[in-house]
Amino acid sequence: MRGPGTSPNSPTSSSPWRSTDASGARSGLVEFLGALSGSEVWLLGLLVFLPGAASALGTVRQTAFVAVWTTLVVTASVLLRDRNAGHWFDRLLLVLFTLVLAATSVYGCHRRIKREHAMLRLRSTAAAMQRHILHPLPLLTDDVLVNGVYEPLQEERLVGGDIYDVVDSPFGTRVLIGDVQGKGLAAVGSAFAVIGAFREAAYREPTLTALVDALDAAVVRHNSYAMHTGDDERFVTALIVCVDADTEVQAVNCGHVLPHVLHEGSVRTPELEPGVPLGLAELAHEPTTVGWFDFPEGATLLLSTDGLTETRSADGAFYPVDERLTKYVGLSPTELPQALHDDARAFAGRGGPHDDVAVLTVRRSLRP
Repeated sequence: MRGPGTSPNSPTSSSPWRSTDASGARSGLVEFLGALSGSEVWLLGLLVFLPGAASALGTVRQTAFVAVWTTLVVTASVLLRDRNAGHWFDRLLLVLFTLVLAATSVYGCHRRIKREHAMLRLRSTAAAMQRHILHPLPLLTDDVLVNGVYEPLQEERLVGGDIYDVVDSPFGTRVLIGDVQGKGLAAVGSAFAVIGAFREAAYREPTLTALVDALDAAVVRHNSYAMHTGDDERFVTALIVCVDADTEVQAVNCGHVLPHVLHEGSVRTPELEPGVPLGLAELAHEPTTVGWFDFPEGATLLLSTDGLTETRSADGAFYPVDERLTKYVGLSPTELPQALHDDARAFAGRGGPHDDVAVLTVRRSLRP
């Protein structure tokens, strides 16, 4: 069977004869049952549905072959068997019904192949967008090595509402992780606005407060544009961390999930003053506050979005991140994100995740 990217008339497509092996077996079964029951015509009508099965699995050429073959078998069986029997009108209807379903199956297969090609082009475009919006992990700077897992909720949408980025600035390495309110292309537009502003302001602004102000202004500008185009205004939760040569790091929490520090078998959650999400600074009663916490050599800093913390099991219980981190604290920074992601999916069960998921680990780079 050919993949979505193979042309329906490509010479590499599998042979139509191979695609009809199952059809031949089914027709033999129908013939056998017809001989036992003495109702060959009505049981023969089961063959009518073979082109429909081929249209869902095969190429246009294969479906057309099955359709023609089925039509010939049904027509020949109706004409050659029981010539003296009555009910000729029923037999004529069976042949006409076979012709209609055969033609419909070929058309349906053509539409399916066309949609698959369109989806392939869409995924290729989305992959290109992803490479420009979200840099592939891992990311290495003079200060840190950042690794992790990023998975949008919908497979066909390679870029979701969760965002991350890393900038090696003159003031240390700035790490951003965030979550755009809502889904869809509008959320992707907000994500691009925040990441574009972060890449420029992280290198320019000497303080995290000024950096956050620049990000907030970018979201406000994007919301203003969205309002004029009929889209909804959105806010973005974010956590911005700055790591340099000091054992302490700076962080600003804009309504985001708190980080975790894993060190020597223990898990610690730094206390950071919660701020308002990006885009809502006008509603804040207090100015942006920078927090400090220890990040010693050999420690791992875990950053995540609420796609992990708000994963629910079938009974509605939330995924116990702190408890599971204690179980996986011995894993390397490369293995930890995938282990947590897989564990959260198993915890959710058949329902699966209900949001995009981003999990990052930050580890200090080895200095000479």
